[in-house]
Amino acid sequence: MTATHRTSTAQNHLLKGGIIAYPTEGVWGLGCDPFNEKAVLRILKLKGREVEKGLILAASSLEQIGHLLSNLSQEHLSLLQQSCPGPDTWLIPDTDQKIPQWIKGSFATVAVRVSAHPVVKKLCDELGLLVSTSANPAGKEPALSQEEVESYFSGEDLLIIPGELGGQDGPSRIVDLESLKIIRE
Repeated sequence: MTATHRTSTAQNHLLKGGIIAYPTEGVWGLGCDPFNEKAVLRILKLKGREVEKGLILAASSLEQIGHLLSNLSQEHLSLLQQSCPGPDTWLIPDTDQKIPQWIKGSFATVAVRVSAHPVVKKLCDELGLLVSTSANPAGKEPALSQEEVESYFSGEDLLIIPGELGGQDGPSRIVDLESLKIIRE
């Protein structure tokens, strides 16, 4: 299957409210259209995760999250421009309230990773923003291979996008943009 065919298959799957599994910088991820509440709630159910915890969004460029950047200080915007794309996830204030609560959880920020990983970047270039949460049920280690994804979610209707992990050790680091506090190392 060619990369273009995989992308169109993924797009059709997501448009129908489907969930994809794909390699990221350090672990396999589960993704869906972040604006499809039913799909997001299905991911949360698969993982056994509470909606209040929020989810990460993956983007291929800062332009994809431009609406989140419009009210940032020049200092914060420069920091993002210097660090993106990259493996870090940034907690960015959602001052315009354009991101659904089922993504933000109980927070006023949106967790966003502008990815340089070739699979994630291609998916986001073609499909737009994606949910990017580790592919594992709560309490289990994140999947490090396609086989682990298949084992964790056997019998589930997931479209698996093949590829290799990006060489990072584990899930992305999470940093609060305003305080620069590291939330997850």
